[in-house]
Amino acid sequence: QVQLVESGGGLVQTGGSLRLSCVASGRTFSSYAMGWFRQAPGKEREFVAHINWAGDITYYADSVKGRFAISRDNAKNTVYLQMNSLKPEDSAIYYCARFAYRSGRYSSVNDYDTWGQGTQVSVSS
Repeated sequence: QVQLVESGGGLVQTGGSLRLSCVASGRTFSSYAMGWFRQAPGKEREFVAHINWAGDITYYADSVKGRFAISRDNAKNTVYLQMNSLKPEDSAIYYCARFAYRSGRYSSVNDYDTWGQGTQVSVSS
C-alpha cells in the first residue's frame, strides 16, 4: 500500500519561502499524477497544485499562481512544492495526495485516493 509522507513545513515571515517535500513508498509513484492541497482551521480542504506523471503538465489554484511551483523527481519518489512570496493567508496544513483519476477533475479532493498526514505551514505578518 502506498504511503505519502510530507515534510518541510514551518514558520516563516510574510514574503518568505518554503519548500515542501512528499515522499511516496512503493514502485508505482511514477505512474500517477500528484497534487497538493491545504486546509486552514475551520475551512474546507482546497486545491493548491497538480502535476502529471511525467512532470511536464502542471495546474495551480489562482491564489498561488506565480508564487508556488510544483515539481517531481520520479527517481526519488518525491513531489515538491516550492512556495515563494508567502502570505499569512497561505497558513494551513499542506497535504500531498495521489491522483486516482475518478472524474478527471484535478482540483477535486474526491479524485485523490491516498493522502499524507500533512505538514503545517505558518506565515506571520
